[in-house]
Amino acid sequence: MTYNFDEPVARQGTSCVKYDSRKDVFGTEEVIPMWVADMDFNSPPFIIEALRKRLEHEILGYSFRNEEYFSSLSKWIQRRHNWIIEKDWISFSPGIVPALNICTLAFTSPRDKVIIQPPVYFPFFSAVKDHKRKMLYNRLIDNDGAWRIDFENLEQKAAEGARMIILCNPHNPVGRVWRVDELEKLAEICLDYGIVIISDEIHSDLVLPGYKHVPLASLYDKIAGLTVTCMAPSKTFNIAGLSTSSVIISNPDLKKKFDSTIESLHITGGNIFGTEASIAAYTFGDEWLDGMLEYVNRNIEFVLDRFANEELIRPVAPEATFMIWLDCRSMGMNPGELNKFFVNEAAVGMSEGSVFGPGGEGFMRMNVACPRDTVKKAVANIEKALLKLKNI
Repeated sequence: MTYNFDEPVARQGTSCVKYDSRKDVFGTEEVIPMWVADMDFNSPPFIIEALRKRLEHEILGYSFRNEEYFSSLSKWIQRRHNWIIEKDWISFSPGIVPALNICTLAFTSPRDKVIIQPPVYFPFFSAVKDHKRKMLYNRLIDNDGAWRIDFENLEQKAAEGARMIILCNPHNPVGRVWRVDELEKLAEICLDYGIVIISDEIHSDLVLPGYKHVPLASLYDKIAGLTVTCMAPSKTFNIAGLSTSSVIISNPDLKKKFDSTIESLHITGGNIFGTEASIAAYTFGDEWLDGMLEYVNRNIEFVLDRFANEELIRPVAPEATFMIWLDCRSMGMNPGELNKFFVNEAAVGMSEGSVFGPGGEGFMRMNVACPRDTVKKAVANIEKALLKLKNI
């Protein structure tokens, strides 16, 4: 089946964060929104059809996740990532961010140390700080646009008594797909120091051509024994509003701690539509996903090509996700100035890099999961703004 990703979708007036919050976030509604990490593509028709079918039964009472929910997830992970998991390993969470917070509560105590690898998805920081844990920064190294883990520093932080690390695999915002040797090296350090690894793999299905995602816990049993894997269909199929994700834990002791914590918070129920959407996504989603990734990759290639010779903006070619990490440090602006430039001069609203923590200053994150005409218009706006800047 052919899917049309060029079709513009009017999202204004739907209580949509990405569009209907522009005035609050950017001070104006007159910006092309390329910030929040959801897509401007319709959610897949097989998911919409599954929801319509469920609505034919006009009672929306208490429900549970049935066998099809677990089997569709397991088959998807085996099919897409060559990892065989068991039903008993799967727990529910109403989203990945809640899962990170639950993990902090389950596996650490107040004043315990948690390692974060910035620049990284900013809710990682609040998952630590909001629960009175101490954050240890293991900053990624920017090697001329090739971002990598600082393993020497990681071992130093581990030796300081860290109890947990939150890994972003694949990485948001720098777009890295961590290689097997990198994952093994990180895991060996955590094994040596008894550090629980929370592996946020929400972007695992969004790996671009030429790369392959490897679930950390799939490497070998010893690593799996210290790893909590967080996955969801939300980013992949543009259904974040249905608040449904899975947490995969093969270690019975860790799983018991996670389950008892989430049960104590009384948030294990989920919702009927999240369950139905998840089943449909993982059962019928392969062809749609492959088509979407091909389309997004062409958007990425368009941006990389247009800025290939631009001295003020150097895009980092992503290996995964539908975001591009733009290196704008040559513009010589502080974070506030940089954000204002893109909003006021280019009319493009993006995520400013410093919100992703140390190392993010001077960068902007651009979301290109949208029709190509939108990408072309945004790039043209930025090019005009840069010409004006250079002529001053």
